Amino acid sequence: MIDCSGKRFAIVTARFYPQIADWLEEGARRALRECKVRDEDITAYAVPGCFELPLAASRLIAADRVDAIVALGAVVRGETAHFDYVAGEAARGIMSVQITTGVPIGFGVLTTDTLAQAEQRADPKRGDKGYHAALAAATLLGIPADTPRESVGFRR
Repeated sequence: MIDCSGKRFAIVTARFYPQIADWLEEGARRALRECKVRDEDITAYAVPGCFELPLAASRLIAADRVDAIVALGAVVRGETAHFDYVAGEAARGIMSVQITTGVPIGFGVLTTDTLAQAEQRADPKRGDKGYHAALAAATLLGIPADTPRESVGFRR
């Protein structure tokens, strides 16, 4: 497991679907603890929905409060184009913040057709995507900027 001792993480969770948000955050906290991050080095922030995740991440980075961020939430397809805008812009915004700042952001935004699919992916006993998003952020944090090109992370 990756050692992130002494590193500060923020978990920013979109609370639009409360049960899904709770499961995602639970998984993220478990992964960070396994990476030796102390509870006092994990700060959680709540935002209303996934559209707000990029700005929240940007503000935390600008305040120099974190070494890495885990962005969590769910966007469930409805009968309008709203899904496409929210899901796409949340992903684009998070990637933009990550690339611009160099601060790792684990992407744990579920984009599903149904609420049942989101529940399956968020539930720590089934998909556990919050865990995987936190592990992604921890993995990126462990890669120095001058690392030569090679396979990294949990898929080698």
